[in-house]
Amino acid sequence: MSRPGTATPALALVLLAVTLAGVGAQGAALEDPDYYGQEIWSREPYYARPEPELETFSPPLPAGPGEEWERRPQEPRPPKRATKPKKAPKREKSAPEPPPPGCPPLGLETLKITDFQLHASTVKRYGLGAHRGRLNIQAGINENDFYDGAWCAGRNDLQQWIEVDARRLTRFTGVITQGRNSLWLSDWVTSYKVMVSNDSHTWVTVKNGSGDMIFEGNSEKEIPVLNELPVPMVARYIRINPQSWFDNGSICMRMEILGCPLPDPNNYYHRRNEMTTTDDLDFKHHNYKEMRQLMKVVNEMCPNITRIYNIGKSHQGLKLYAVEISDHPGEHEVGEPEFHYIAGAHGNEVLGRELLLLLVQFVCQEYLARNARIVHLVEETRIHVLPSLNPDGYEKAYEGGSELGGWSLGRWTHDGIDINNNFPDLNTLLWEAEDRQNVPRKVPNHYIAIPEWFLSENATVAAETRAVIAWMEKIPFVLGGNLQGGELVVAYPYDLVRSPWKTQEHTPTPDDHVFRWLAYSYASTHRLMTDARRRVCHTEDFQKEEGTVNGASWHTVAGSLNDFSYLHTNCFELSIYVGCDKYPHESQLPEEWENNRESLIVFMEQVHRGIKGLVRDSHGKGIPNAIISVEGINHDIRTANDGDYWRLLNPGEYVVTAKAEGFTASTKNCMVGYDMGATRCDFTLSKTNMARIREIMEKFGKQPVSLPARRLKLRGQKRRQRG
Repeated sequence: MSRPGTATPALALVLLAVTLAGVGAQGAALEDPDYYGQEIWSREPYYARPEPELETFSPPLPAGPGEEWERRPQEPRPPKRATKPKKAPKREKSAPEPPPPGCPPLGLETLKITDFQLHASTVKRYGLGAHRGRLNIQAGINENDFYDGAWCAGRNDLQQWIEVDARRLTRFTGVITQGRNSLWLSDWVTSYKVMVSNDSHTWVTVKNGSGDMIFEGNSEKEIPVLNELPVPMVARYIRINPQSWFDNGSICMRMEILGCPLPDPNNYYHRRNEMTTTDDLDFKHHNYKEMRQLMKVVNEMCPNITRIYNIGKSHQGLKLYAVEISDHPGEHEVGEPEFHYIAGAHGNEVLGRELLLLLVQFVCQEYLARNARIVHLVEETRIHVLPSLNPDGYEKAYEGGSELGGWSLGRWTHDGIDINNNFPDLNTLLWEAEDRQNVPRKVPNHYIAIPEWFLSENATVAAETRAVIAWMEKIPFVLGGNLQGGELVVAYPYDLVRSPWKTQEHTPTPDDHVFRWLAYSYASTHRLMTDARRRVCHTEDFQKEEGTVNGASWHTVAGSLNDFSYLHTNCFELSIYVGCDKYPHESQLPEEWENNRESLIVFMEQVHRGIKGLVRDSHGKGIPNAIISVEGINHDIRTANDGDYWRLLNPGEYVVTAKAEGFTASTKNCMVGYDMGATRCDFTLSKTNMARIREIMEKFGKQPVSLPARRLKLRGQKRRQRG
């Protein structure tokens, strides 16, 4: 049978089906021709048509022009663990194109496949239903009836199955399976059959020669195993039928299906849900070498607004590259706020890395096109983009591929450290001081010093962590976002609970109202985060807070980047979880870019909210390290080396005080409006009388007398005389 895809062969198939009505379609290469002809030619809705029954179902093989596609038995293939589909070579338009050698995932992990498209023979309970049979889905802490870690059959026998309705004809090419995600139980399927159907009633099993093919499943519960079909199968439904499972366990599995949907212009459902982008960007996964090359290309395109530099090296010696975007790259402009994005602290959370690489391309292109919004952002902000904080971990994940790395391959640094909670725990130092009522007399409410033990060479601190700390101490960042994966939510500090016996507790910062706004600014402009209709990624429903969450109320983490940044520097840092799938397939990147593009820009613009200004002395010289306090907010910030400062605040009227050692404090009322742009609020400080005396005496080589010290000295002399 000639290959479908052109009008004449397809019409011939329809006529042939009419002629052979009532006769089984023995030897058909793709699917029932009458069914296929109806899908292509009829404008009647699919569900309104009766579906013909299939007696046999034969998979296609690519053939040359004029040849038929025949079914050829092949030997079973061993499962693959680290292969990635490659793009088919380009051909002339006039030449027929064979099916591509590999197809992307249908989208069980990314939730592109909805719960209504998943069905099963039986389920053990609701929390183990077919809707939980998604690759890499995570169970809740309690593994309860709503959020468990797999599909589990209600019985352990050979009649159990789980199926996917692709809702259109699809060329299925492979299946990826996992066992059950559970802290307590060991359940996985060790072998299975694969069946396909066009109507979900008549099923055809994938063959190996004359017999049903048995695919090798999992040998443990977390590592994904890929099995490619001997030849692609074209159908609408695909079913997995377990044949054996772990001896001491049950039939439980998570899965992903690889398949290429066939063109169907009459399928309204598919057209409505298609996502396209008009941005001409490099939508692919970039390894370390390719990332450096892409940065170089962007720098050559926009040399006047970009600069490439590194903040240090990874454990394996890979440089941690960053891209600076500014109208004066390489220098801090007085009065201009500094912003940063970080991604890849967990090396396997790849989506954030690619989004930041897409962002630097986009900003460069739009700046050259004189997009007024982007031009204003670049000229008024110094932006730093660090796309890969853990390049060692990423290289491990990259080797595994987008579907076969599991949930954690490449998460940690090469020496096994989780960067996300590798920073010093300053929360405990602050809270203990507050309990002793030593704040702010002995311990400040900001710029808390790093403990000595953390700075020692023997401390368990990653090289990447030390590099980030030095980076953040050098540059006066005002706002930052670290992109992570595996969820769709924006988390704001604190990330550590204050009650030591609790694992979850709402623990707000003194700037909680500002952090809530910053988190909402990203979530509300994301295409999915605040969509009440979307399915939860794993176990948590964040819709009650509009796609945002206080980190400590979600899960407690000591030594997080967010908490450290807030307590040790001026920077307000948030964690942005950009997608359910940590490492989406390359084909998903355009859609993920569209989901996050506006949010990435809007969040950067928030650095211009609140107040800003200069703190100078009476001679007009900037005063570094001056303290800016806002009445009613128990958290201060400090001025940069030039005396400039930025204080993020929500709209309202604030009483602001500037003070510095040796100067008389100054207080002002500063109004923050609703329009974008920080309110200017400058301070001029006069030196105290004691500071003036010290200046005069130092000028003549003398030191001012300390009266309390003089009294102590005299008392000591009198005691010695008496003795």
